[in-house]
Amino acid sequence: MSLDVKITKRFDGFTLRTEFTAGNTTAAILGASGCGKSMTLRCIAGIVRPDSGRIVLDGRVLFDSEQGIDLPPQQRNVGLLFQNYALFPNMTVEQNILCALKKEKDPAARKAACAEALRAMRLEKLAHRPAPVSFRGGQQQRAALARILAGKPRILMLDEPFSALDSYLREEVEGEVGSLLAGFDGTALLVTHNRDEAYRLCREMIVMDGGEVLRAGTTREVFADPRRLTAARLTGCKNILPCVRVDAHRVHLTGWEQELAVALPVPENCTAVGIRAHDLVPAAADSDNRLPVRVGASSENPFDWNVICTSVDGSAKLWWKVSKTTLSSPLPETPAFLRAAPENITREL
Repeated sequence: MSLDVKITKRFDGFTLRTEFTAGNTTAAILGASGCGKSMTLRCIAGIVRPDSGRIVLDGRVLFDSEQGIDLPPQQRNVGLLFQNYALFPNMTVEQNILCALKKEKDPAARKAACAEALRAMRLEKLAHRPAPVSFRGGQQQRAALARILAGKPRILMLDEPFSALDSYLREEVEGEVGSLLAGFDGTALLVTHNRDEAYRLCREMIVMDGGEVLRAGTTREVFADPRRLTAARLTGCKNILPCVRVDAHRVHLTGWEQELAVALPVPENCTAVGIRAHDLVPAAADSDNRLPVRVGASSENPFDWNVICTSVDGSAKLWWKVSKTTLSSPLPETPAFLRAAPENITREL
């Protein structure tokens, strides 16, 4: 199973230019609000028609502007979970699911498929209750997923599936959705602005900004080497340090007047390096890749500290996240030097 997308859609003041390939696994589409993530899903589903391009699912052309192909949504066999779940308020859960089985003419087969979907989402006891009216968010989501899965989609697309849930329910539902995605036999796309959700649930990642794909690859590859400044920030890299390339594996940090060794090859046009806050560790005065620091401010989390350090002259900042098992309090224990291993330093353009 594979999905190939290369489309353009123009709006007032915004143009979506999306190009990526997703395999037989779960891929996150990560980006800030308004970057084109949800619109990409709607184009794949056939709800919005691109101006140009091509969408191919497992060798079957869903859209091709040059050939004049634009299959309607009901012929694409695509399952899309909306942020608000889009359940029919005047129907029970069972009736909602049966709506996805209209193509099945055999009543017995429809009933069996509905029962299977109810069992898969653990909704048997709720089958005859009105879905949106009396359900909690997690139950609504399971009902919406049951309706989608009953139609046996070839691709499953989830648009910010946890955004409407409180923190406690979010963790519970995330585990359920993670199990569902792991067992789904096909391509799945998860739209999110939450990098942690993307990392936990998805093997592949597509980073978008301003209607374009900045970076795509396995999730671990993208986190380890985001390559673009915006992609680095979207994946949670707090320390983006301006630099000048020295050679293939060394850079000179502007503002720190220090050189750092970098394991990855440094491109000729590299303008910054990234260091994740948790990758910094205390260092001795004679360590390599060390940066002299002073504490500027700190804040406490339940299990760690956020420490904002500055260069000695105060002209540059460095965010350091450190466990309380390592540091009982930021002051006066904060070391005079912090370092990052060469393999934990990314190159940004």
